[in-house]
Amino acid sequence: MKLKKRPCPVCDSDEEKSIFAESNFDINSLNSFSFASRKKPEYMHYRLVICNVCDLLYATPVPDSKWLHDSYAGAQYDSQEEAQFASRTYSRQLLKFLHELPDLKGALDIGCGDGAFLERLLELGFSDVSGVEPSNAPYQSARPEIMKMIELNVFSAERYKGRKFSLITCFQTMEHVDEPKTLCAKSYELLKEGGVFFLVLHNYRSLSAKILGKKSPIFDIEHLQLFSINSIKYLLNEIGFKNITVYPIFNNYTLKYWLKILPLGNEFKNGVLKITDSIAISHWPISIPAGNLVAIGHK
Repeated sequence: MKLKKRPCPVCDSDEEKSIFAESNFDINSLNSFSFASRKKPEYMHYRLVICNVCDLLYATPVPDSKWLHDSYAGAQYDSQEEAQFASRTYSRQLLKFLHELPDLKGALDIGCGDGAFLERLLELGFSDVSGVEPSNAPYQSARPEIMKMIELNVFSAERYKGRKFSLITCFQTMEHVDEPKTLCAKSYELLKEGGVFFLVLHNYRSLSAKILGKKSPIFDIEHLQLFSINSIKYLLNEIGFKNITVYPIFNNYTLKYWLKILPLGNEFKNGVLKITDSIAISHWPISIPAGNLVAIGHK
């Protein structure tokens, strides 16, 4: 791993920043789940600072792109159930502005995992549906008919030349990319006039993040930046999106998942999980305001 310093990846500011937390990761403690989605928290992160211009919290220095891409490519995957829950939550949000899209022809999900949300798009009547996912394990977990729609790779707008999309989605992926501004700009170019860019992001200024502090699972080795309401509005405005809407949402997952990510001792946590399994409540769905934001921008 080679670390490189960087300016704010949203506003390019190199001005003096507020230090949020010093680096605390141990490379020898990383494993095959360290770059997996919805994993058990490790409470490791890079040096984190807050930009005084756009309010982004971001890591610097960070690993080079190749090391990151290789880490994601080889990451394990065990959260199919959670992916289905998340896809239904995001689908309900999409229904609120579905009528605003120019049409239902052309949808791209960046960081699509096993394609759970692609299934929801098809159910809603979308055609020409595509996904892109850099990790092999979730890709291999996709249903065969969905796998055909997924490109196993990092997102590159060049591979979509000649295509235009009514909807581009990016769910809890902006935190992981080393150039979030470029991803937004390229998504804008790929959208039809009137098309929508639909994101879900962690909010580092949420109440849950404040309560849990550095033990919040969002402060993680996977996350190169974390957004707030102000920073995501800043970014979408800079790219040229109009009619920008940002609001918090409730997440709906099983009791087992919520217990997995809580900052409790492993022995205590495992004991509670055994009890919930024994009385058949571990898979009960529970909605919690876990500190996530929906952000929507129109071209």
